[in-house]
Amino acid sequence: MRGTDSEERLMEEITQRVALDDSTLRTTATKVAADLAAQLQRGGDALDADVYDAWFAADILWGSPYGATLTGFEGLNAIHHRLMSQSAPLTAPPAPASQFEVVSVLAPAPGVVVAHIRRQALAVDGFSEMALYVLIEREDRWWLAAAQNTPVRRTDSTRPASPAG
Repeated sequence: MRGTDSEERLMEEITQRVALDDSTLRTTATKVAADLAAQLQRGGDALDADVYDAWFAADILWGSPYGATLTGFEGLNAIHHRLMSQSAPLTAPPAPASQFEVVSVLAPAPGVVVAHIRRQALAVDGFSEMALYVLIEREDRWWLAAAQNTPVRRTDSTRPASPAG
């Protein structure tokens, strides 16, 4: 099937891809991503949804690892409260113990950070995921604007180290 003339012209014009990462912003972007991962870790370790969601903007866009989407802090925070509730029935245990790790960071513009952060369940059969986070700086504070979570299948290389080493 042949494309339109405008599509063909556009393809001819694209001779070189632009690199969006600005190396002058890299130190800040890396620190912001690490600080977010640490905040998520604190909230997860404490099973405290309010600590976990502390960076989430009022109009956050969220994509679950199962394809559901949600817009807005209130609904997402309520879900996180349910997931982290220590008083939930035994058939629905609270969020699993996990380790958060920054995998990659992109600094495309001042006040914008895009980061991959992995949440690795510590239990061998636990649910792990990779998330793509978009952070925006407003009035000297960083906010999570959007996230998309994707399940990660455990392989030998993604297993956490045993307590003995």
